[in-house]
Amino acid sequence: MLFFKNIGIGILLGAGAILPGISSGVLCIVFGIYEKLLDSILHFFKDIQKNFLFLFPLAIGGLLGIFLLGNILSYLFLHFEIPMKCIFLGLILGSLPTLCKTACSRKQFCLHYLLYTIISFLFTFMMFQLENDLPLSSTFTTPSFIFLFFCGILMSSGIVVPGVSSTAILMCLGIYSTYLHAIATLELSILIPMALGILIGSFIFMIGIHYLLKNYPIPTFFSIIGFVLGSTILLFPDFAFDLPHVIGFIGFFISFFVLLRFGNITG
Repeated sequence: MLFFKNIGIGILLGAGAILPGISSGVLCIVFGIYEKLLDSILHFFKDIQKNFLFLFPLAIGGLLGIFLLGNILSYLFLHFEIPMKCIFLGLILGSLPTLCKTACSRKQFCLHYLLYTIISFLFTFMMFQLENDLPLSSTFTTPSFIFLFFCGILMSSGIVVPGVSSTAILMCLGIYSTYLHAIATLELSILIPMALGILIGSFIFMIGIHYLLKNYPIPTFFSIIGFVLGSTILLFPDFAFDLPHVIGFIGFFISFFVLLRFGNITG
């Protein structure tokens, strides 16, 4: 049962890597696997069997999310934008009580901790504002191997660091549409150098985040809370009383309470 649950989580993580406004790092926080994921990858050889059994279904689900469900979720976001945004908004906000509980369990709460949350929230706000203003069109028609490798390294920060958007980074670099087209057509000349950059970059960023969680857990956790809050900015729909908003309202509460219950069980 746990195997299939992790495949499902992996599917959402993979889809989150290509959907604008959704951060894979935030989704890891949502499902309560962020620290465990970092530890399993960075200390893989300490307990190969245990770490493999945890990572393998996530990897399978991630690939399925990117190559199979990425287009489906993109279609749903395009044609059912309000309900889908509300569902993801409920998932993210539903994870916050568990995250706050985890942060405060490390040490007694102090008011100045909120400064870390405010700074990371403002950073995420600026990232998503930038993403919202940038065009999806590609500037580079024939990117070089080195450039794509570099793009993969930068993109990995959005995969590892909660609240940092991979799509915003690729839009800044002018290759977001190239990346989506390469996934849809399995264009290996684009995907291989980016995948290599993502692997190396992810490992580097994981080491950094793992170090911060180990040595500065309180500032790191409250910064992550700010990233998570900031990631909801693009998901808030306009208020109206029509069928899509009613469905979205229902979807929000269902996903919110499911994640709230999930956090209580796992926390």
